[in-house]
Amino acid sequence: MILQALNGYYDRLKEDTESDIPLHGFSRQKINFALLLNRDGKLLQILDLRVTKDKKLLAKQIIVPEPFKRTVGIAPNFLWDNTGYVLGADAKENSDRAIKMFAEFKKFHHSMGDGFNDEGMVAILSFLDSWKPDDAGSLERWDELAGSNVIFQLDGELGYIHEHPPLQSLWLKRLDATASDVVATCLVSGERASVARLHPDIKGVKGAQAKGASIISFNLDAFLSYGKTQNYNAPVGESSAFAYTTVLNHLLRSDSRQKVFIGDTTTVFWAERASPVEGFLGFVFDPRDDGGDHKEVRLFLEAAREGKRPPSIDPDINFYVLGLSPNASRLSVRFWNVSTVGDVAERIGLHFADLSIVKTFDTDPDYPGMWQLLRETALQHDSKNIAPLLAGAVMRSILTGVAYPQSLLSAIINRIRSDQTINYLRAAIIKACLTRKNRINNTPTEVNMTLDNQLTNTAYRLGRLFAALEKAQKDAVPGANTTIRDRYAGSASATPRTVFPQLLRLAQHHIQKSDYGRNTDKLVEEIMEGISEFPAHLSLDDQGMFWIGYYHQRQAFYTKATAE
Repeated sequence: MILQALNGYYDRLKEDTESDIPLHGFSRQKINFALLLNRDGKLLQILDLRVTKDKKLLAKQIIVPEPFKRTVGIAPNFLWDNTGYVLGADAKENSDRAIKMFAEFKKFHHSMGDGFNDEGMVAILSFLDSWKPDDAGSLERWDELAGSNVIFQLDGELGYIHEHPPLQSLWLKRLDATASDVVATCLVSGERASVARLHPDIKGVKGAQAKGASIISFNLDAFLSYGKTQNYNAPVGESSAFAYTTVLNHLLRSDSRQKVFIGDTTTVFWAERASPVEGFLGFVFDPRDDGGDHKEVRLFLEAAREGKRPPSIDPDINFYVLGLSPNASRLSVRFWNVSTVGDVAERIGLHFADLSIVKTFDTDPDYPGMWQLLRETALQHDSKNIAPLLAGAVMRSILTGVAYPQSLLSAIINRIRSDQTINYLRAAIIKACLTRKNRINNTPTEVNMTLDNQLTNTAYRLGRLFAALEKAQKDAVPGANTTIRDRYAGSASATPRTVFPQLLRLAQHHIQKSDYGRNTDKLVEEIMEGISEFPAHLSLDDQGMFWIGYYHQRQAFYTKATAE
C-alpha cells in the first residue's frame, strides 16, 4: 500500500508541467562543482555551483543520470561522479584506490561513447585520456573540490553535458540493455516486469546513513526463501522501484514543505491529487515559518478550528502520512496513516480546538506546532531528548482523532514537578489531553479556555487555591527568593492532604501583612466552599486538572490587573 501510494504520487508529478521530478533513469543529486571543457577536452575552469543558505555554502541539487548502487566495489556513474572517479584523487589517503576508480570511470565512458557523435562526449573522452591524477592537487581550490561531486560543462553552452538529449537517450538505452533478466509479477503494479535486484538509496531521513538507506533490502541468508537472493524475495519492477524511491527522495529534499522532523522520526505527507493541505500541514507539525504571516495558512487553520470546511478543499481526496526512522542501513516505518483531505482538515481543527486556552502573552502562538509542544516534554527543552515513541503516538492522535497518549500527559506533569513551571504550551497540552479524553469517554467534566468559577471539580479548585495562596505570599513578601510553588508545588498537586493545611495556616500570616489581604481572603473562602476535604492522593488526570486550575487562576489575576 505504501509503495503503491508513492508510485501514484510519482505518476501525478510526472504529468505536472510545473514539477521538476526526475524522469526514469535520472535522479536529483548534490553537485558542488562543474569542470568547464573546450571542444578538445582541455580543462578551462572549475565552476563553483554551490548556493548560499543561512550563511553556509551548500551543494546544488541537479538532475543527473541515476547513480549505481554501490557497496564496497567500484562502480562509476555516467557523466558525473565524485573527484575520486572523475579526477583519480579525493580527500582520502588511499590514492591507489582512487586511481583504480578513475581507470574504471574512463573505461566505462569509452565503452559508452566511443564512436558516438556528440561534442560533449568527445570532449569528456579527450579530457579523460589526457588527464593525469597527480595533477589534481594543483587545481584551483582543491581543498574544497576534493571528494565532492562534479559534472561537466562545454565551453559556450549554458547547460551541462549530461543534459544533451542524445546522451540522455544513450543512457536510457544502456538501462534497457542491462535490465534484470528475472521477470515476475510486480507487487506494486501487478504487471509482469523485470524485477529490481537492488533499489535506489533513499536520502534525507534524519539520523540515517549519509549515502542513503533502503526500505526494502535483504542482506542475510535468514531473510531469504525459495532460493531467491536480495530483492527478488519481494519482487518490485525496476520502473516501480525507481518511481517510489525517486518521489520519496523528492519529498525528503532539504527545502521540502511536505517533510517535518519530530524527534527521531522524519515524516512526509502527500495527497492523491493536488490539494492546499499538502502545503498547510507542514505548518501544523513544524511551523518553521510563522503561520500568522501567511494569510492562506491562517484562514485554513481558523476555519478548521471552528469546525468549518476550509475554502478550496476537496474533502474526498485521499491523504497519506508516512513516518520513517533510521535503523542502520535500513529505514523503519514508524507509522503510516491513510485518510482523506476532509478528515485531515477536520482533525487538525479538532486538535487546535482542544489546545485552545487563554494565552500568557500576546506573542504566544495561536497554532503551536507539534515540535513546540513535544519540546515541552523534553529535558532542557532539547528536541533530542523527546521520547522517540512519543512523537509517533502524538502524530497518530492528531491525524486519527483518538485520545492523546497518556505518556504525553505524564511527561508534562513530570516536567512541571521538576522545574515548577506551568506555561501556555504546557497548559494547552494538559487541556487538550483532558478535553479529548473526556469527550471520548463521555465524561461530563468540561475544561474551559479561561477561569471557570462555577466548576466544582476538587482538583481544579485545589489548583486555584494554590495560586491564591501563592499570590497572598507574593503580596505580603514582594521579591521573595523562594515561594510556596518552589517548595510545595509537587506535593500539593499529588498529595494535597499533606500540604494544604500547613499552607492555609501560613497564608493567614501573609493575608494579615498584605495590603490586598481582604480580597485574597475572600477569594480563598470562595474557592474553599467547593472543597469538602483534601484528598490524600490525586490521579494523573486530577493532577492535570490541578495545574489547569492553577494556570487559569494565575491568568485571571493578570487579566484583572491589566484591566484596572
